[in-house]
Amino acid sequence: MRLVGDNIEEPGIFSIKDALKIAEEQELDLVEISPKADPPVCKVIDYSKFLYEQKRKQKEMKSKATKVILKEIRFGPNTDEHDYTFKKNHAIKFLEEGSKLKVYVFFKGRSILFKEQGEILLLRLAQELEDLGKVEQLPKLEGKRMIMLISPKKKK
Repeated sequence: MRLVGDNIEEPGIFSIKDALKIAEEQELDLVEISPKADPPVCKVIDYSKFLYEQKRKQKEMKSKATKVILKEIRFGPNTDEHDYTFKKNHAIKFLEEGSKLKVYVFFKGRSILFKEQGEILLLRLAQELEDLGKVEQLPKLEGKRMIMLISPKKKK
């Protein structure tokens, strides 16, 4: 087998017994890296330290990954101007935080007749928020809800 490692004086081809002896002398582990190579490649390392380093790198990568938060805002088809402004301000705050926004108009009972009003409301909101976020999904009716998704624009 081919033996490699940071603490090997002469990397080269050794028998299994010699490789194990070298690893034992250095009080390290003999780890097979590439079993399909000809001859197989082994490395003399501290295996527990290697596992610890790998785990630490994975944890670091996971902490750097961005987590997507989805906030919801609900309107009615006949939402008043004051309520609209109040909820729009919440939407602005959510987008500035970097959260995705799910805005929907909920139709109760016979209010489903006012689909156009709900769509106009959502498109108006999208137009007023276009400097903070971009529309990911245009208003779409799903059952009693008309849903629109807005994602925040990347900060430079």
